[in-house]
Amino acid sequence: METVCAGKQWNVALAFDGDRLTGAMPFHYVSKCGIRCVIQPQLTQFSGPVFFYPDNLSESHRLDFEKQVAAVLLKQIEDIKPHYFLQNFSPEITNWLPFYWSGYKQTTRYTYRIVDIRDPQRVFVGFDPEKRQRKIRRYEASTTVKYDLSPADFAAFHSIYWQSKGLRDILDTSLIERVCRIAIERDNGVIAALYDDAGRLLSARFVIYDRRCAYSLMSAHNAALHKSGHSETLFWSLIKYLSDKTVMFDFEGSMDEGIEYFYRSFGAIQTPFFEISKSRNRLIDIMIKLRK
Repeated sequence: METVCAGKQWNVALAFDGDRLTGAMPFHYVSKCGIRCVIQPQLTQFSGPVFFYPDNLSESHRLDFEKQVAAVLLKQIEDIKPHYFLQNFSPEITNWLPFYWSGYKQTTRYTYRIVDIRDPQRVFVGFDPEKRQRKIRRYEASTTVKYDLSPADFAAFHSIYWQSKGLRDILDTSLIERVCRIAIERDNGVIAALYDDAGRLLSARFVIYDRRCAYSLMSAHNAALHKSGHSETLFWSLIKYLSDKTVMFDFEGSMDEGIEYFYRSFGAIQTPFFEISKSRNRLIDIMIKLRK
């Protein structure tokens, strides 16, 4: 949170049973013109509660535990009286009832995951033969993937990519550079860059990971040289690179129809997660919907 919210406001709600930590819920909040909002930080796919379960809980007792811990966490969120709340819960959070009972709403959204990348060749078999495998084989022979692009160069490349589309990059280069640099320093991130035979940078992608899952966080392309097949080649190289570092690969899937199909064609599994929201002001609610 300190990395993605540097210079911004964030906090964490905590629940304890005696001296034992039972739950935590980090949150980023903004306050402007007297309006307070809890929202997703940039470059953060999932937020929501984290539960630290006692050993050997039955299913019924697990739900009781989540209800009790969530009540403590929600009380701390409610104490700041946010006019608007929105967080995307991790797919592992399947019980949002305590939030429903407190007046929150839920929208189901989807990401796409390859659930086990530890055997890359088996993963490759699951790729669409024509739309993914064929393109990868074609470009593997004429391109090179390197892992030494600096965070500063990646941030600049990301900005140039959006400028080439006639759009402003919504991410500050300082944020991109900071997130990439800190993740790489902690062995939790990698930048993969695709070059042609002339050494020209074609495409680059930043992935963050822990021992459980990798997340495709940012990408950029050389608009003048980018071709269908470059992204596939980068994804395949990253899956091989990460196969001994983590288990799952999360494409951070989009609700956009075309992007959804692209990710699904890698043999990825549709994985639901909850968008949890609450509005205390109808005007704010309307403004948020119009912005979406």
